Amino acid sequence: MEFSCGRDEFLFGVKIAGRALGRATSMPILAGMKLETKKNQLTLAATDLERSIWCSVPIENRGGDEALVLNGELLAKIAQNLPADTLHLKTVEGTGKVEIRCGSALFDLFRLPLEDYPELPVLPSKRLCLLESRKLARGLELVTFAALSAKETSRLSLTGVNLVLEKDTLKIVATNGYRLACKTETLPKKAEGQGEFLVAADSLRDLAGILAQVEAEHVEVYQSENYLFFKMGSIVFVGRLIEEAYPDFEKVIPRDNAIGLILERKGFLEALQRAQITAAEESDAVILSVEDGKLTISSQAAEKGEAQEVLDLKKRAPAIKISFRAEYLIDALKRLQSEEVRLWLADAESAGLLEPGESEADQGFLYVCMPIRMDF
Repeated sequence: MEFSCGRDEFLFGVKIAGRALGRATSMPILAGMKLETKKNQLTLAATDLERSIWCSVPIENRGGDEALVLNGELLAKIAQNLPADTLHLKTVEGTGKVEIRCGSALFDLFRLPLEDYPELPVLPSKRLCLLESRKLARGLELVTFAALSAKETSRLSLTGVNLVLEKDTLKIVATNGYRLACKTETLPKKAEGQGEFLVAADSLRDLAGILAQVEAEHVEVYQSENYLFFKMGSIVFVGRLIEEAYPDFEKVIPRDNAIGLILERKGFLEALQRAQITAAEESDAVILSVEDGKLTISSQAAEKGEAQEVLDLKKRAPAIKISFRAEYLIDALKRLQSEEVRLWLADAESAGLLEPGESEADQGFLYVCMPIRMDF
């Protein structure tokens, strides 16, 4: 293998693919990054078996089509610190090493065994649907936080994000059993297939990070039996599908909560953050009390003290007293962009429904939060 390319292009490819490196794993080869040349393209790829990423960059190929594996973290550190110059890479025959030269910098790196590197999933030929990049990124931002991490549960379904694809829409859904976030996006053109696809939230958070770095306007989505593929220009992100049934989330979305609290989002968020300071550690409970057109937010803990703050409602609402976990409301409010939000309630023991105001970036979002049962 021998090629030349721009340092910046090489660094971009290494950083993108490096998001899928297997770091905490019993398989050392997963710490490797695969480099493969084909004509005037270099493809850099990494996988931790749950997700795979490959990215192609243009090169001047001075050798044949070849593949090799290098330590991914080492390659990333080198790429980040190379001078701004043309990068030259070539294998050193008979040594098992690879030489990387850029400006006055020279590195000789040991290769990892190519035969030990796992086969990467193959991109299917038939596209499932087309998505707008910015809308997918926004949907993932507004939803993925609501899932559990793998350290918190043995229920794999609750660590995933459910992607519900219909002819004209994509629903992005996540829940931990006590809260649920859902964002519905309209597709730019009708989908060529339908179905539900459950992918690990951690993987999709990395996808969101990649979307923030690319200029592609659209994302092409493909599906095989075990994987979902997202293609953004020269980048392909692959998430392994979780083979568990997802909860029937439609059943838990309140449809007839009659009490609507219309609030200025930023003021509501900041009041909750202040009330959280004196919330009990074990419950993180804050109490919302509506009376005489005002909302009182309060909390107390024996070991801390108590707090209370009164907010004006945009519209008078019936009296109600209900408690929520402060973290759950804060998590949603801080991600929204709308100036106003609506919190729809029924009674002290029924789930609340949070909806955004008029911001275009928030449209199609809803958030369900279960209350904390308390003796008021």
